[in-house]
Amino acid sequence: MRLKDKVALITGSGSGIGKSTALLFANEGACVIVNDLSEEKGVETVKEIEDMGGNAIFIQADVTNPASVQSMVNMIIDQFGRIDILFNNAGISGVGRLHEIEADAWDRIMAVNVKGVFLPSKYALPYMMERKSGSIINMSSCIAEIGLALRASYAATKGAVLALTKSMQVDYAPYNIRVNALLPGTIITPFVEDYLKNSYDDPEEAVEGLKKRQLSGDLGRPEDVARAALFLASDEAKFMMGSPLYIDGGVVSGKNA
Repeated sequence: MRLKDKVALITGSGSGIGKSTALLFANEGACVIVNDLSEEKGVETVKEIEDMGGNAIFIQADVTNPASVQSMVNMIIDQFGRIDILFNNAGISGVGRLHEIEADAWDRIMAVNVKGVFLPSKYALPYMMERKSGSIINMSSCIAEIGLALRASYAATKGAVLALTKSMQVDYAPYNIRVNALLPGTIITPFVEDYLKNSYDDPEEAVEGLKKRQLSGDLGRPEDVARAALFLASDEAKFMMGSPLYIDGGVVSGKNA
């Protein structure tokens, strides 16, 4: 029960990494606020948590919309009085070389992946500052550290999130608020599976190609990232501040000869 009685807001927790993290946090004693654009997926996550004896509620909110995010945070404070953990997980992917990316597609990925970290943090931080306590986890990616073909827009957002994490930590350390970043490699989620099916003639061949990029020789699972998020959220990580935590199967370290 490493998160016993903690209140945790996880954005984008209707599926994938966010859902796995919500289930794990609840199992470790947290009251989880499940946030997603999809009511169906968010409610399903809550149901799974409740079925295993955990505590969770669903709040539908758009992380790119200031009024929507502020309303969500206000609802949490009204009901629970605090936010102990904020996991800025919501995100989308982008594909293409820079000159091929349409301006509206660029704006959309920037809004979700960067503004979607800014807004929940902006509205949750004053309450954390008042209590002089809190853990914020931002979802970056190992792509913030490496070059990868056809991922210009996505890489730009994840690099921004990593830089933002470090700057936030300097500003909020005096309030005993920790801000860290997760840098996953390729994780098999429903989103990635759909992308592979729609983008490659042979999805299985594509998966094997992805595996070769990683020293582990395999792809990650949502649970791998969820366990890393649990560590950062817990008191076990009290000396980690402004840190990037890699869960990438060795992509950043290099490739096998």
